[in-house]
Amino acid sequence: MVLLDERDGRYWQLNATGATIVQALLEGATPRQIADGLAAARPVTPEQAHADVAALIDHLTRTGLVVTAS
Repeated sequence: MVLLDERDGRYWQLNATGATIVQALLEGATPRQIADGLAAARPVTPEQAHADVAALIDHLTRTGLVVTAS
């Protein structure tokens, strides 16, 4: 998956896990639901899955590619 920041023309390439996270967000899943799903489907601990999901969302939010609902 590739994300385009239309403000400055930068592209962000996501790996398979990143793409899974973004797709799940677009479908309305919560970060907890996404992390739980990753932990169930991949060789990663629940704690690491939650940390990874939070880190990606934080990074995308700081770059302005994702806006969190208030």
